[in-house]
Amino acid sequence: MLERIRTVLIGTSHPGNIGGTARAMHNMGLADLALVAPRCEPLTADTVSRASGADHIVHAARTVATLEEAVGDCTLVVGASARSRTLPWPMITPRALGERLPQELADPAARVALVFGREDSGLTNAELQRCHAHVHIPTNPDFSSLNLAAAVQVLAYECRQAWLGQQAAATDEAAPTQPLASHEELERYFEHLERTLIGIGFHDPAMPRQLMARLRRFTLRARPERMELNILRGILTATEQQTERRPGEGSPDDEARGR
Repeated sequence: MLERIRTVLIGTSHPGNIGGTARAMHNMGLADLALVAPRCEPLTADTVSRASGADHIVHAARTVATLEEAVGDCTLVVGASARSRTLPWPMITPRALGERLPQELADPAARVALVFGREDSGLTNAELQRCHAHVHIPTNPDFSSLNLAAAVQVLAYECRQAWLGQQAAATDEAAPTQPLASHEELERYFEHLERTLIGIGFHDPAMPRQLMARLRRFTLRARPERMELNILRGILTATEQQTERRPGEGSPDDEARGR
């Protein structure tokens, strides 16, 4: 999924910001970078320094003249905007964008572009109107200006979180599931538990203090599997065996009394 997310920078004026963007992308597993009409030399010593080992992304970046060239094969184009516009446009948060990505990229042919504007003026209205939606990073209103690479980092992070969620869901689906304990099995367990707790002197039925009710609530909330319940019952059985007096054996007190 991450391989099909493209970062697009328009009119970048400082090579360090291109390097910083590459680093932010590589941190989160993104690798597709497109530069639209950069106002600086993209690959300089400053670029490499700021990239901190991610300059291979800059080396592989496409440099094009227009936004249309950069996003022509994309099925979803999202423009980063820090300003409200006179013409209302679909606006989403970075988190909402991340949640939307698995569905948007379900088709292997789908591509998503994250478009960022110039450091000094952002995206023009015309450029934003070429986007399906605008994403706004909810910063501190008293200090809302974000460095270009920092803005890329925020969106790249949400992209990675969406990917990690997708991987976790796939792992859960693939994992073998054990049957849950039935109501009847749970009731036998609770009977066994109460009997054992009484036997070891931990539970007094005359003064229950809601002990069994609390243990029921705890156990039922956990939704134990049948195998897990069998393990717990095995522990209870072993506990009972250890506390039962063996036949023919007296207690230490009996021996002390000469019985």
